Amino acid sequence: MASAPLPLTAAPIRFGTDGWRGILGVDITVERLLPVAAAAARELAYQAPEGLKSRTVVIGYDRRFLAPELAEAIAAAVRGAGLDPLLTNTAVPTPACSWAVVQRQALGALVITASHNPPEWLGLKIKGPFGGSVEGEFTAAVEQRLAAGGISVPVAGDLPRFDARDEHLQGLRNKLNLSAITQGLKSMGLKVIVDPMHGSAAGCVQNLLGEEAKGIVSEIRSVRDPLFGGCPPEPLAPHLEQLIAAVQASTQAGEPAVGLVFDGDGDRIAAVDETGCFCSTQQLMPLLIDHLAGSRKLPGTVVKTVSGSDLMRLVAEDLGRTVLELPVGFKYIAAEMLSGDVLIGGEESGGVGFGMHLPERDALFAAMLVLEALVEGGKPLGKRLEALRNRCGGACHYDRLDLRLPDMDSRRRLEALLEDQPPQTVAGVAVQEVITTDGVKLRLGPSHWLMLRFSGTEPLLRLYCEAPDAGRVAEVLAWARSFAEAA
Repeated sequence: MASAPLPLTAAPIRFGTDGWRGILGVDITVERLLPVAAAAARELAYQAPEGLKSRTVVIGYDRRFLAPELAEAIAAAVRGAGLDPLLTNTAVPTPACSWAVVQRQALGALVITASHNPPEWLGLKIKGPFGGSVEGEFTAAVEQRLAAGGISVPVAGDLPRFDARDEHLQGLRNKLNLSAITQGLKSMGLKVIVDPMHGSAAGCVQNLLGEEAKGIVSEIRSVRDPLFGGCPPEPLAPHLEQLIAAVQASTQAGEPAVGLVFDGDGDRIAAVDETGCFCSTQQLMPLLIDHLAGSRKLPGTVVKTVSGSDLMRLVAEDLGRTVLELPVGFKYIAAEMLSGDVLIGGEESGGVGFGMHLPERDALFAAMLVLEALVEGGKPLGKRLEALRNRCGGACHYDRLDLRLPDMDSRRRLEALLEDQPPQTVAGVAVQEVITTDGVKLRLGPSHWLMLRFSGTEPLLRLYCEAPDAGRVAEVLAWARSFAEAA
């Protein structure tokens, strides 16, 4: 994969929907990272809830190039800010850091990761004392601290370390009947093929299910590779040829399989059904809503982002559940989890969280609940989803196209055009409603819409479409691409 040319100057330090990210060696350097980490740690201490006496800040990291070394560096910055860093002893899924914060009643966590971004990227996520991502007001305060230019000298020294990975997995074991899941998979004759995309969730599913699942669970792309095989570690169909082929081969050999895939830092999930069809959270969320609200009859509302499939709403309303629709970004879902009774909250890009767990997306917990839902329904993923659509209606065709823009000036021109003159027709169909919750969503009919939304971290335009058939999805996305390129 050919990388884009490196920019010659660093971008301003700005936090997006979940942290600060940029190109390693240009935007993300030790000189820039240390003051950001110190400012974030000081803000965690300043905003600590009343009664929280801890001085501990959990430090974690993923498998990217220099991530372990930079985690040690920011631990020194945290110590220099007068706080106590606690470093993970290995690369971990980001939710493991969130889990550790809650279990240890720490001030929060700083995680060196660029999540699903391309291999040349790195970044920093901030988790609050509640275990979820901090909100925009918090990151704005961090940026203000940086602008004020306060001095904080890193203090090197021996760092206390702990096994965050094992603590997280043990916490999940306590919440799930993993033996019943394993026995159910055996009874169904359903294999599980895991693709961690070379990221920090490698080995976790097998560790969770244990020896009892030997012969049922297998894993591909499990070794650390900071280049992630040449593609972003994002669970999208174009990046999953190997997993799709493995699932199809197993099914064709008479052993139906389900594929589970995690992004680079293990907080996003997607799946591949027994036929090799890619299933994003546009399909997994409705399945989980049906399982948790219908079969398990757990309480709470359903929270989705504006880019989420209409099928989520249809399934939730079929089960009598209230649905809230929020801007893209899991921090908005987490805020709702902290203030209300939420059953499940999720976004189309793979993040799913649960009210009975953490106010945070946790792909491993979601994966176990997906397997639990398949066992409960007694059907493999594709057939289970087909039955759900037949019951509730809704489109089953969705795709997303990420369009890289030439520069930030091009992005600003297109943003202004969409704000002042949104399209009145899309690919020959009149726009029925313009929704500006986040970006611009153009509703074209029942379960038929186009959404244009800019990335919070890159000069990137994300185009989302749901439609009654795959041909229409392709047609609308092609129209949207032409519209954006001509702007």
